[in-house]
Amino acid sequence: MQQTVDDALSKAVAEAFTAEKIQVLERPEVEVKKFVPRQEMEFSATATILPQVTLGDYKKLKVTEEKVTVTADEVNEVIERMRSGLAEKKDVDRAAKKGDEVIIDFVGKKDGTPFDGGAAKDYALEIGSNSFIPGFEEGLVGLKAGDKKDLELEFPKDYHVDDLAGAKVVFETTINKVQEKQLPKLDDEFAKKAGADEKIITLKGLKDDIKARLSEQKEREANEKRKDALVQALVEKSDVPVPQVLVDDQARSIEQDMQQNTMYRGITLEQYIKAQGFKDEDDWKKKEVIPAAEKRVKAGLVLAELSKELKVEATSAELAEHLNTYRQQYGNNPDAVKQFEQPEVQREVANRLLTEKTVDKLVELN
Repeated sequence: MQQTVDDALSKAVAEAFTAEKIQVLERPEVEVKKFVPRQEMEFSATATILPQVTLGDYKKLKVTEEKVTVTADEVNEVIERMRSGLAEKKDVDRAAKKGDEVIIDFVGKKDGTPFDGGAAKDYALEIGSNSFIPGFEEGLVGLKAGDKKDLELEFPKDYHVDDLAGAKVVFETTINKVQEKQLPKLDDEFAKKAGADEKIITLKGLKDDIKARLSEQKEREANEKRKDALVQALVEKSDVPVPQVLVDDQARSIEQDMQQNTMYRGITLEQYIKAQGFKDEDDWKKKEVIPAAEKRVKAGLVLAELSKELKVEATSAELAEHLNTYRQQYGNNPDAVKQFEQPEVQREVANRLLTEKTVDKLVELN
């Protein structure tokens, strides 16, 4: 009998919400009010539902547009990086100076004991690259091949390894080689070697190509900022109730993303929270995670309502094209490619496509 009741409720609850065109955001809580076996059953079903969003005027939004410019200094900075990448290295019998590459052995010790990750042999380090903690590279200036020096240094207080943050240490260092980087001459021959396009045969052509690529990159970034600003402007003009269940869901997603990001950067979430000046994890959630989650939820609800208002649709052909693009991106990972066959993943891609088309329409209207 209980199984019969459960089956009947499952069907009846779904039909009731569907008939009223109510979109629920969580599993409904069901209470049986009356039950006469084989005759009738009366129940109430309660759930958090998709709220009614009242859109503001989405055709008269004003945002500050970022002017895209590429300076000569920015182009020259790229050129210098290319020169450095194509530089020849020559052993020299003189004291090391800024810009030189030194081949070194070093052992870092804290209170006389070596610490993890603080030692290497034949390590290539460019003086002035700021790859090491403050004072390390500066301490190598003036040393020659064969010289040894103990560098007494202090780790930054916000260093990502708790045991070393603010710690006083000694690096026992040996200079194996001093190499001078001989940068290639800035001429057409350099342009031919450095140019990604084989059609580039002059230095001017290389600089024009770099300027065009930087401009494209900045345009893309400015365009994304413009889209974000328009969405935020519409959110502020709209009446958007925020269901707690959606905020909680987004907060969990943000936390998971941050866990992964910090792991890739070689630090823990606790180290990130401390470095950002939060008291603890609860303080971080309250001041950073929850506000970000609420912002995402509001933007999502507004765009969902706008897509209905503008009758934006994603065709099966557009979805297939998007899915193929993702499959190509993950072509080297068969398991990742296989995921795009799953209905829930395809729905997620379809929703993302619908959002992109809605945002593009918003930009077009403004």
